[in-house]
Amino acid sequence: MQRILDRLVEAGATGVLMHYRDQDREWRGSAGVADLDSRQPVDPDGWFRIGSVTKTFTATVVLSLVAEGLVDLDQPIEHWLPGVVPSGDAISVRRLLNHTSGLYNYTEDLPDSAQIVRDRFDHWEPQRALSLAFAHEPLFAPGADWSYSNTNYTLLGLLIETVTGGPYAAAVRARVLEPLELGRTLVPGDDAKLPEPHAHGYLLVDGESVDLDELNPSQAWAAGELISTAADLNTFFAALLGGDLLPPDQLNAMLTTVGDYGLGIARRRLTDGTEFWGHNGGIFGYLTSSFHSRGADRQCTMSRTTVDAGAAEADDLVAEIFLSGLD
Repeated sequence: MQRILDRLVEAGATGVLMHYRDQDREWRGSAGVADLDSRQPVDPDGWFRIGSVTKTFTATVVLSLVAEGLVDLDQPIEHWLPGVVPSGDAISVRRLLNHTSGLYNYTEDLPDSAQIVRDRFDHWEPQRALSLAFAHEPLFAPGADWSYSNTNYTLLGLLIETVTGGPYAAAVRARVLEPLELGRTLVPGDDAKLPEPHAHGYLLVDGESVDLDELNPSQAWAAGELISTAADLNTFFAALLGGDLLPPDQLNAMLTTVGDYGLGIARRRLTDGTEFWGHNGGIFGYLTSSFHSRGADRQCTMSRTTVDAGAAEADDLVAEIFLSGLD
């Protein structure tokens, strides 16, 4: 395990932490440094920005509303957000969840690195992200293909707020964080600070690594704003896959895939045919991979801080970890 983390640092990561567990053993470790100035080691129990792993939390909230009869997966989003979405009468809640809506991914049009650093404390309303997306024609007719789009989950955040009558953050807390006692998972909103301890994320600007330790994550919102720890993410996925958060019908719907993507969760297969479920995440300077066996008897969550998002393929590394175990 330690060799894998060391390899990531050698490949360009600033710091790495990982929690692995199976039926018999548990391993926590880290490599690299928490920040380039102090050169302090990475705390394996530290906090980090989880990026798009947030989508699994958002999908869980939506499916809990489905379980209560408040949302129909095959109901058009137009029913809940009239006039907000072009072709909203043809885009169902399910198509938003599994990325078959055809809507353009607004993060493709985010500003360059220098402007991201300059504007790091700006608040984003969801409509700002949607305006970027809707300036483009859809990529395909709803249901005709698959394309990953953060726009889908911005709309699902608005759906949650419409149905619950409260903030997105409150729904995540009430339906996921509080029942599981995930005291080290946060929906930060406009709070730019990460709790201590944490590793610093960096962004490459004009060839230099710029510390992006503080960042208003509202741009990512329901698609990617959450902060957590490896232990909390392992607890969340164990509860989710174990049926503690959703009834069987909704969990089965979540795990029904288009290709290898379900409703806010991805499937990966090892060479021996074993399936694992979870999500990857990326947000300025932070990369997360969290994957778990269907019975959650093998779990692995890894966070990297890096200025080079291509340092290594996370899925390949997770597959290597699961195949090798603690050997």
